[in-house]
Amino acid sequence: MKTLFQIINWGAYSYLVYAFGYASLFKVFQKQSMMENMNNFGFGKLWTLFIGYGELLGVVGLLVGFWYHEVKNISVLWLFPFAVGALMVHFAHHDFKYFYTAFYCCIACVLLLLTDKHFKILV
Repeated sequence: MKTLFQIINWGAYSYLVYAFGYASLFKVFQKQSMMENMNNFGFGKLWTLFIGYGELLGVVGLLVGFWYHEVKNISVLWLFPFAVGALMVHFAHHDFKYFYTAFYCCIACVLLLLTDKHFKILV
């Protein structure tokens, strides 16, 4: 069971680094297709850059979190609203063909926190 949790944890971690890594860099470096898609969703250049730098901050936190678990958990909590927001924007614009990445990021955030032995919710 411990090995299964580790596989899920590392899979979710890798997926978040990959998905948010390329998405944030496409926004920050203003890749033409990303800028057009974000513009079609109603986000101008300023908001696209703001979102891109926010996602990039989360990715850097995930990478630093490889050594410091607290930073990784904070980064996952930081990136979760970006994933939910992306999913909502895709649904709001009836973009059902490309919502999968955002959907999988939402699931990966939850799975990563649930399978992390250093993360606890205290009530």
